[in-house]
Amino acid sequence: MTDWTDALPEAAKAFLENRRLDEVECIISDLPGIARGKAVPASKYARQKYFHLPDSIFFQTITGDWGEAADENEGFIERDMILKPDMSTATAAPWTGDWTLQIIHDAYDRKGRAVGCAPRNVLKRVCDLYKAQGWQPVVAPEMEFYLVARNIDPAKSIEPMMGRSGRPAAARQAYSMTAVDEFGPVIDDIYDFAEAQGFEIDGITQEGGAGQLEINLAHGDPVKLADEVFFFKRLIREAALRHNCFATFMAKPIADEPGSAMHIHHSVLDMETGKSIFTGPAGGETDAFFNFIGGLQTHMPAALAVMAPYVNSYRRYVKDHAAPINLEWGRDNRTTGIRIPLSGPESRRVENRIAGMDCNPYLGIAASLACGYLGMMQELRPTKQFKGDAYEGEGDIPRVLGQALDLFDASKDLHEVLGPEFARVYSIVKRTEYEEFLQVISPWEREHLLLNV
Repeated sequence: MTDWTDALPEAAKAFLENRRLDEVECIISDLPGIARGKAVPASKYARQKYFHLPDSIFFQTITGDWGEAADENEGFIERDMILKPDMSTATAAPWTGDWTLQIIHDAYDRKGRAVGCAPRNVLKRVCDLYKAQGWQPVVAPEMEFYLVARNIDPAKSIEPMMGRSGRPAAARQAYSMTAVDEFGPVIDDIYDFAEAQGFEIDGITQEGGAGQLEINLAHGDPVKLADEVFFFKRLIREAALRHNCFATFMAKPIADEPGSAMHIHHSVLDMETGKSIFTGPAGGETDAFFNFIGGLQTHMPAALAVMAPYVNSYRRYVKDHAAPINLEWGRDNRTTGIRIPLSGPESRRVENRIAGMDCNPYLGIAASLACGYLGMMQELRPTKQFKGDAYEGEGDIPRVLGQALDLFDASKDLHEVLGPEFARVYSIVKRTEYEEFLQVISPWEREHLLLNV
């Protein structure tokens, strides 16, 4: 083993024990959360301290087109970024045919400044703002996704995968262990891959949709947890492909089934004492707790374009269909967009139920923390606690991506927290995607308009 491998995390060392490392994948998240980078022989990786990728990876849309987001003074010259490894993220790629490690890299310009539109840098920026106040943000994401039948024809509707019993996973059996058993071989591989990568799964449950599962992760540092969700999306897709099915993180892949969310639980610790700033000395709820909720209520409409980044994302927000349509807050109430789970004073937390599983985990967590941060800095107060079924009210979040982008563009407060360069690039790329979508004629239009209007 070469010297640089001595600094690897224990799980990576265990993976390579008595094995020869063949390849290293140098990866970074783009705006959608796709892993971009280079695969290099281990011998070459040992000789290099950094790598290059063009900044244009952050200007590309989900369809492969390009937003005109390059520096207007230089034009679209695809300037190289300097990618430096974060060795604490080194982990196995256990599905590969040889012995391979993945390492997340951070993006810098040639002057050593963090690239403002790189998603991991955006989240680090938000966390640094918390730390400047003496606060340590803590998050716990929940990942919902579907296992579906292989689908290589975009014109064909997505269907649930075939279960172990030989029957399609068509029953909506939330929390059913029998339903989880239907996907046993896929789940076994998910656990095996996660163990090889050194990840701790807090639990796997069957969700309300046909073939829909949820994986919970233990709470911790936001950047570390976003790294894990980033890794997990790839891990889960690879496990599904081994069993002739697809894993999808689309917000709404099947019309009559619930959508998939990335619920985010938040708490904030005082860095000096290690205690929650949401809980007072006598165990009561603090101003900071209510200000955090007020920040989510006030700023989340503008942040929704980041937490719900695609046109499909807004199909998830359907009344009475397991997704919130509002920004009410309530205690132990899953119909509200902001939920306060049952907990003791020491683990008091705020759950954001708005974010979709299709969002980039770095950006979704960053946007959610940004809203809470603004609430605490601006001392915003929430509305009165909601009691009852919040689905009975009118929705108060944007219903289409175009409206969400208008609110995002107008929110200078949010831009200052997430970073002006990120806000500029993100808006250009997402509007390019939206324009692409608007050029597509849907089957609904052909069916109902062709001969009737």
